[in-house]
Amino acid sequence: MQSRPLLLAAAVLTLVSAGSVAAEPATPAERAEAERRERQRELEAIQADIARNAAERARVEAEVTALRNDRAALVRSSIDTAARVRAGEERMAAIEDNLGGLDARQLTVRQSLHDRRQLIAEVLASLQRMGRRPPPAMLVGPDDVLKSVRTAMLLGTLVPEMREAVTVLARDLEELSSLRTRIATERDHLRREAVSLRAERVRLDALAEARRGQVAAGEQSLETEKARAATLARQAADLEHLIGRMETEIAAAHRAAEAARTTTVARGPAVIDRRQQMAALQNAARMNPAIPFEQARGALSLPVLGVRLREFGDPDGLGGAERGLSIATRPAASVTAPADGWVVYSGPFRTYGQLLILNAGGGYHLVLAGMDRITVDLGQFVLAGEPVGVMGHAPPPASAVTTGSSQPVLYVEFRKDGSSVDPAPWWTTRTPGVQATERVRG
Repeated sequence: MQSRPLLLAAAVLTLVSAGSVAAEPATPAERAEAERRERQRELEAIQADIARNAAERARVEAEVTALRNDRAALVRSSIDTAARVRAGEERMAAIEDNLGGLDARQLTVRQSLHDRRQLIAEVLASLQRMGRRPPPAMLVGPDDVLKSVRTAMLLGTLVPEMREAVTVLARDLEELSSLRTRIATERDHLRREAVSLRAERVRLDALAEARRGQVAAGEQSLETEKARAATLARQAADLEHLIGRMETEIAAAHRAAEAARTTTVARGPAVIDRRQQMAALQNAARMNPAIPFEQARGALSLPVLGVRLREFGDPDGLGGAERGLSIATRPAASVTAPADGWVVYSGPFRTYGQLLILNAGGGYHLVLAGMDRITVDLGQFVLAGEPVGVMGHAPPPASAVTTGSSQPVLYVEFRKDGSSVDPAPWWTTRTPGVQATERVRG
């Protein structure tokens, strides 16, 4: 009866030892060789990715060249690509969350195995010393007989407990093996998603450049106006002052503001039929908002995938209240326009980092700040879901202080007639991938 747990314990201990050896090379030389092979594999993977990206860039640039003169096709392609980038970022975040859980569980199982390994080894050693048959009483002294009896009594108590412990140990070892397989599979999925995401970002960059080229072609004085806008930004004391001066002193921004005003006046306050709204949203050639901004409540998607850090009205950490929404994002996350609107400012502004202001009509302005790079220009009309910028790899200094986040942070503020308003009523409850508590990994 004792041989079965004895053999099982021996087998489990052997497998645990083998697992440890497989996971961690025994000698420094073996560890160095394993690290060298891993670096070589990573280098080969990077080289292959570079080659694929170069080929993909050439293919995309040829495709975008064919679309360059077709604004509607270019905008539609930009929106579709931005949606694929967002979906790819969401899948990567899900894989990383799953990997985090698997890694934590693997650590727990390995620690449990390690903690019990010494106990099982000691019991196994006792069994091995005793053997299956104790020495005959006639060949030993009274002390030896007493020790044998005590050992037999001890083992009679320990063997059933050991059998149960070894069964649990074997189950944990099997789980460890399964975890290793799942982790390897998930890491492979993550690598493939990263390659796919890089390819989509190449396409997005090419499309954004083509869109800016269209705008620049129609605005011969755009560079001069951008320089003038930068001067105004240095002089402006706050957002209200900046918006006011931009829309009165910069021609491209003034035309955008005028277009927003006349479009709102022409439409009036009447509610648009739902079918008309859907038809307008499908028209990528539109040059006016598909839906008056006031009527878009509950229909807007957040401009970036991420984690909500601060909401409108929350303490801002400086003794005041937040006037917008702060979202921690993935590094290099794509930022899209939450609604149709005209670009009335695009560039750096004080502690906001790269700042984008859209005039959405009806007296509303949408402020997006904290991006590393903005991909739209002054006067440009952008559609909801169209890419407008890219996040960096760290938060702007001001965001790092007020939010305490080490991730890039996008700040979103809605303004009505110069005053900040709560953006919460405008967001759709179906917005995917944005959580209130989960950490967004890089």
